[in-house]
Amino acid sequence: MQWRLHAWCLMGNHYHLCIQTPQANLVEGMKWLQSTFANKFNRLRKANGHVFQGRYKAILLDVEAIAAVCHYIHLNPVRAGIVQTADLHSYRDSSFYQLWYPRKRWSFAESDLYLDAAGGLKDRPAGRRLYREYLEWLCEEDSERKRLGFEKMSSGWAKGTQAFKKAVLDDLKDENLKNIVESEAAEMREPRWERVLADSLLRLNKKEADLAHSPKAALWKLAIARCLREQHLVPYRWIAKRLHMGQVSSLSSAVSRTRKLDHKQFNEWDIIKKQENLD
Repeated sequence: MQWRLHAWCLMGNHYHLCIQTPQANLVEGMKWLQSTFANKFNRLRKANGHVFQGRYKAILLDVEAIAAVCHYIHLNPVRAGIVQTADLHSYRDSSFYQLWYPRKRWSFAESDLYLDAAGGLKDRPAGRRLYREYLEWLCEEDSERKRLGFEKMSSGWAKGTQAFKKAVLDDLKDENLKNIVESEAAEMREPRWERVLADSLLRLNKKEADLAHSPKAALWKLAIARCLREQHLVPYRWIAKRLHMGQVSSLSSAVSRTRKLDHKQFNEWDIIKKQENLD
């Protein structure tokens, strides 16, 4: 698969990975990883059926965001109250354990990125001890955790600068890339939705800030919501949260009511239709 593994942590009911996929084979690789683990787990436990509750969540990372994600992953056992940061090297099911004990490492594991981000540290005994001290400091510094985005680390579709996110969305305009993206299934659905939203805001002469400051049932927001739902099968839950439109049930009813409006009452829908080339 030729993945580059930066960090990982296995917990009691979930796991985290921070990987790079130079060959754009995330779906294929995750299918192999989860099925292989499930088969071995079931054989060990003499059980049958699914091991994982649902589909994994994949978040795109800018290179600058990788180190923060690695720190977050390494501190999972600490947040769960399993170990203290000073004893983090004793938690075996983590890349930090392998960092601490080089002979235990996998050949494809990498540590340079997060060590460098923690203060230009080197993969040597002194550097590893300083990295553990850095993680201890990070646990105590609420402002630094906020700066690194710990509070929302497991949410959203991408981590990185606005320029990075915009570049991803711009790339999705390319038809060839769009086909590749769609073949990668669910991992890239959310940026596609973001692309549609960004185009709709532009067409309606609205800005991102208008989503939060306009009424929940504003017709222009309903036009975007209807487009996202009907043409791109976006879940109402995502639409309601992203467009600041309140409860899912209320949103669904409001979108349904727009179908009874004529062109004069719902000019915003005509504008969106022209954008989407709808019938």
